[in-house]
Amino acid sequence: MPDAFNAGLLIVRIALGAVFIAHGVKHLNNRAKTMRWTESMGFSNPGIQWFFMTFAEIGIGVSLVAGLLTSVGAAGLIALMAVAFWTVHRSAGFWITARPEEGWEYAFVLVAGAAALAVMGPGDWSVDEAIGLAIDLDGAVGAILVAAGLVAAVIQLAVFLRPSRAAA
Repeated sequence: MPDAFNAGLLIVRIALGAVFIAHGVKHLNNRAKTMRWTESMGFSNPGIQWFFMTFAEIGIGVSLVAGLLTSVGAAGLIALMAVAFWTVHRSAGFWITARPEEGWEYAFVLVAGAAALAVMGPGDWSVDEAIGLAIDLDGAVGAILVAAGLVAAVIQLAVFLRPSRAAA
């Protein structure tokens, strides 16, 4: 694989991973606020939501930056952002600048980047490549993991989202 392609994949991995690590650390340091926020959207069990959101975001970020189980991390990113799209962003339209609400363009870009990584793989400059996993997790397997991320989002919404709670 040419160095320019590997550099491009590394940049995308670091950018997406850094965003998710930052969000996870923010939630880690603001447990009560994050729990109130998830409950205000109608999620049951805000403590469970906080725990899984926080540590999934940190784990996904580390996975992407390191290029370790990259397609699995990308699927996790897709799952989280699909939930964010459905619960927070879809009603505001496309533009993220549609204040006070934030549209879904940001979520869309993160999902597109993650889907591309899942299908293309992490590149030669990754732990996956170093341990011989990259070829096993990209391509069609990556596409299947993208779909699995969407299914995971639907399951989380079906199990935990209770919109009537947000209206109360």
